[in-house]
Amino acid sequence: MTSTPTAPGSGASSRSLLVPLALAQFVCSFAGSNMNVMINDISEDLGTTVKGVQITITLFLLIMAIFMIPGSKLTDRWGRKRCFLLGLQLYGAGAVLSMVAPGLGILILGNSVLEGVGTALMIPPVYIFATLAFRDTVSRARAFGVISGMGGIGAAAGPLIGGLITTAISWRAAFFFQTIVIAVIILLSRRIVDPIEPNADRPFDTMGAVLSAAGMFFVVFGILQADNNAALMAILLSLGVLFLLWFVAHVRSWERAGKEPLLSSGLFRDRTSNLGLVTQNIQWTLLMGTSFVVAVFLQTERGYNAIETGVIFTPATVGVLVSSLAAERLAARRSQKLLIVTGFVVTVIGIATLLALVRVSSSVIAFGPGLLLIGLGLGVMLTPSVNIVQSSVPESRQGEISGLSRSVSNLGSSFGTAIAGTILVADLVSGNRSYVLAMAALAVFALIGLAAAIRLPSSTRPGPAR
Repeated sequence: MTSTPTAPGSGASSRSLLVPLALAQFVCSFAGSNMNVMINDISEDLGTTVKGVQITITLFLLIMAIFMIPGSKLTDRWGRKRCFLLGLQLYGAGAVLSMVAPGLGILILGNSVLEGVGTALMIPPVYIFATLAFRDTVSRARAFGVISGMGGIGAAAGPLIGGLITTAISWRAAFFFQTIVIAVIILLSRRIVDPIEPNADRPFDTMGAVLSAAGMFFVVFGILQADNNAALMAILLSLGVLFLLWFVAHVRSWERAGKEPLLSSGLFRDRTSNLGLVTQNIQWTLLMGTSFVVAVFLQTERGYNAIETGVIFTPATVGVLVSSLAAERLAARRSQKLLIVTGFVVTVIGIATLLALVRVSSSVIAFGPGLLLIGLGLGVMLTPSVNIVQSSVPESRQGEISGLSRSVSNLGSSFGTAIAGTILVADLVSGNRSYVLAMAALAVFALIGLAAAIRLPSSTRPGPAR
């Protein structure tokens, strides 16, 4: 008997489609956090500094954000499956190059550039496939719960898995692990069928892609200069803002001319979707910011090695896992707004607990309660935010909203590493003081996210794409 390709439709085919999609989100999120526990090992092996590794991690997250929207538009032109597979291949090549990197420059090329671009091509199709394959409320909530949950678990478990691999073998073996996962995803994806025929004649807004990429790059790279040169930081931030304003003017000009810009301004006319995007951005700012700050503090101030640092993150991993697994039941019983508000409240309490206990105790156990609460809070709201945003637009715009949603999330990840990380790295010699300031900055972001969540409509439940 011959097998048939996997396409949206039956329950069995949809479930088999979900496995490679969830694994893809897992490995990309894992890549964003697992290097945090390898900072000392990489620095010593490659002859670089904590700042050098921070730049590598931040650039990976930033390049994902920069190219996520162009990548989503290319899914319409090249096809969702083709972009997905091309992204996997680029990511795999980057992992192999990172594994054998003789210096920081090659590591940046492999990890930051190739893995970053690869992720930007493969992740938009993940959410497009899921949206089109799962059309009813319950199944879509389940699908987004699995995919977003695997993303949260990948980010939370990154330090633990990375620490185990680094201590047992080498930091380079962590990239070999990623290569194996990518190979498995490619094998599982062979039978996927693109649900929508690609349109090779569909125009692509190159100018818009360049302007948006330049704007985001200069903003984040400017933040990274905060501890080195205030004047340079101001110049870069100003350039970033100017490029983003130019991008907005370009979009409006193209729309007035009847052309299709990189990103339709109509995507920002839905208040619920806008608030959902804000909550997504801040959730990943908190997740990646906490991961980087705590990992660097433990290694540079407390002298912990990779495995000890990774083990300390176990409560956060457990918290994300537990709340993600409960996402489906919670979505059926509670409004999306309630889940997101609750998640931010628990996360704020977790950050406060982390600050309070670590200030009064040098014990490893002092990190546990706070990290557990942060993991529980973030895990419970990752899925509702995705549901709200993806379900807010019709099928014809799923490519655009998937790219925008993922870009906003990855921009949040880069903000977390850049802003909180820079506060910490700028004054590592002060020990607890710099750690407290960095975590306090994340607490402010959490309160902003809570304010946005409170403004969401009360009846925000996931629904079918219009």
